Amino acid sequence: GSKVIAHYKKIQDMEPAFYRKFHIIVCGLDSVVARRWMNGMIISLLRYDSSGELDTSSIIPLVDGGTEGFKGNARVVVPGMTACVDCTVDLYPPQVAFPLCTIAHTPRLPEHCVEFAKILQWPQEKPFGDVAVDGDNPEHIQWLFEHAQTRADQFGISGVTYRLTKGVVKRIIPAVASTNAVIAAACVTEVFKIASSCAPALSNYMVFNDTEGMYTYSFEAERNENCLACSSKPHVLTFRRDSTLQDVLDYMCEAPSLQMKAPGMTAVVGGKTKTLYMRTPAVIEQATKANLKSSLTDLGLMNGHQVVVADVTSPKSMLFNIVFEDS
Repeated sequence: GSKVIAHYKKIQDMEPAFYRKFHIIVCGLDSVVARRWMNGMIISLLRYDSSGELDTSSIIPLVDGGTEGFKGNARVVVPGMTACVDCTVDLYPPQVAFPLCTIAHTPRLPEHCVEFAKILQWPQEKPFGDVAVDGDNPEHIQWLFEHAQTRADQFGISGVTYRLTKGVVKRIIPAVASTNAVIAAACVTEVFKIASSCAPALSNYMVFNDTEGMYTYSFEAERNENCLACSSKPHVLTFRRDSTLQDVLDYMCEAPSLQMKAPGMTAVVGGKTKTLYMRTPAVIEQATKANLKSSLTDLGLMNGHQVVVADVTSPKSMLFNIVFEDS
């Protein structure tokens, strides 16, 4: 029989040695950020010989499935050989964001009230100290729910519930059992094919849609030679000399090919490693916040300067070269 060992913790809490023990990794994660992190982990476990050839024994295939209501997808990633999650990150739709003016002045939906409590009231009142909202913390969700309910009562809005509050905070889309079953079956089938070699594995992306009737197709996503995760090429960012550090970080979050969440940046300036900005811990964020308004040249960065970026979307740091437009 099979022996299942459960670990009740975040995937980021496990060491690389934990993931290295597996022959195949199957994911049913709840966010793009988590998928990108796991993708980065299996890529970081790859080994190469002295001539640069990939050691195939270090490859751990990743089978990933996800659903959104009546839509779903399954994919197979063979790190170092096929397209990885980050190769197609620009295909993921941006998360829905409500205009701040609507949230603050003219709320019409229960979701507006939850966002008001999260975006405006939480930073002001700091109910649990100087910490960010944790969607997995029941006390945090309860606080947001109560304040969202108060806001809703003021504007005569109904529909604010604990479940809705958690869904808004974690960007949860209601699950449909039939869709989940189809995608789960597709993932299990791919694992069986890889483990037994009874048939060729999916190459490499399958889309499923049963919104109206049933429709499915598969295609081969191609590797992106400039992929942030699996490409060995240096990543170049082009900005004006007078661009601010905030401009660079905003670009990293908004660019379809990057889609970072909370990037922090360090660089070697004057022979010393300098933290330009880091969101956590709070002490470092406070000490580096003023740098956000400074221009790149004022921070000591020169044309071609290499910076190191850390973000929750990847378990490892990423290298970028800053190039000035007029150089």
